[in-house]
Order: sequence, then C-alpha cells, then structure tokens
Amino acid sequence: MRFRPCIDIHNGKVKQIVGSSLTDQNNQARENFVSERDSGFYADFYRKDGLVGGHIILLNPKTSPYYEATREQALLALRTDPGHLQIGGGIRPENAAEFLQAGASHVIVTSYVFQNGQINYENLERMKAETGREHLVLDLSCRKKEENYYIMTDRWQKFTQSVLNRKVLEELASYCDEFLVHAVDAEGKAAGIEKELALLLGGWDGCPITYAGGVGSFSDLEELYRLGRGRLDVTIGSALDLFGGNMPYRKVLEFCERVL
Repeated sequence: MRFRPCIDIHNGKVKQIVGSSLTDQNNQARENFVSERDSGFYADFYRKDGLVGGHIILLNPKTSPYYEATREQALLALRTDPGHLQIGGGIRPENAAEFLQAGASHVIVTSYVFQNGQINYENLERMKAETGREHLVLDLSCRKKEENYYIMTDRWQKFTQSVLNRKVLEELASYCDEFLVHAVDAEGKAAGIEKELALLLGGWDGCPITYAGGVGSFSDLEELYRLGRGRLDVTIGSALDLFGGNMPYRKVLEFCERVL
C-alpha cells in the first residue's frame, strides 16, 4: 500500500471538498478545507518526501470562469515536481500533450472515454494513441445504486450505465497504466471507507489501483489494507492534518511504509 498524495483545485484554490456536493451550477461545492497556500507549496512538500504517483484534479469544467485560474494552479504544481504527479479533469486528446509536456507523469481520464453512459472504445483508442498506455490513468470513480457500483462522469455528477466489476477492470486494463477510483459518496466525509468497493477492487490482481474516499482514521486505513489484500494504494484528503483533519501525515506515511 503506497500513499498517493492529492492536490484538488477548485475555483483556483487548493481545497478539500465533499465530492458528492460538487456542482457546475455556480461552481459550488461543500468545502472542508480551503488552503491559503498555492499548489506549488504542496507539490514541493510532497517532492521533499519523495512521494510519486499523486494526483492533481481540476474540479472546474472548461466552461467555468474559474477554469483558467484552476489550470494555472495545476501547471504550477507540475512545474514544481515534474515527472511525479498525475493530472485529471477535462483531459482529452487535444490537451493531453500540454499537461504531459508541462511535467505530468500521467493524464487521468473519465468523461472523454465514457460517452452517453457507455465505454466509447474509439475514444479510448484515440486517447491511448495520443498519450501511450504508460502515461494513461483511467478514473473509474463510482457510486452505488441498488446492488452495483456505477462509474460516474462529469466531475462525479452523472451516472454511466457501466457497472464497475472484474470484467470491466480486465477490459480496460490493456489501455492504461493504472486506475484511480474515488468512492464518491464517501469522498470528503472521513466517515469510513466503502467496504464493498474495497473488497471488489482488492479481489482483482491487475494494474495498480488507487482508492480514495472515506478514510478518516487509522482503523479505516487498516481495514482498507485488509479488504484490499494489500493491493490498493490510498489517497487521503480531508482527514489529513495537512488539510485540517485529525490524521497526522507523518504517521500515515509510516503506516504505508510499514505494510509495503
């Protein structure tokens, strides 16, 4: 289990939000933490600890009046720690090269690949051809509806018809280097992990998967390690003391290093 840091950017600020509260209307989200520091501070902080594979997420759509400020913060983080951070949020073949050239190790894609609720394999092939499999992460963030977890798009606002299961993981793994999975209903709440989702993801032994959503204590972290069979990497946001939470960042790193 590796710790994967995060830099979430909304309205030009580094923030921690409640994922399910995010809406494009009026660029709103319920905020847990708004930093007074810019993205470069966090990128440099993670760089000094030798952390790699963390993700920057742009939480504003390109149509937002805040998009350019959010994009500039993202580029600042990439310049600060080139080659070690991934970036997602509105990534398409047309802009992927810009972020890779700016220093991203990978681009993270969801909405471009899932069109009209379905996996668009033509777009997936186009994305892979543009970036190379080794630079592509697929974001399979999901919400539970009835008995299944459904992949979400458009900053977690729209359900697709694609159920996240072993078959889908196996189909998509040949196109990308890693998966990123936010448990959307748990994201930003620090109230416990999605146990069924952790069990599902931990039962598949393929490319690396980073789990995000709900870790609020070390017992949650231990449970994620157990249910994920040690195969899942982890992102922690709102619960970290870096972002006003109760979990000491240094102790989280120690835990992850101990169970590696």
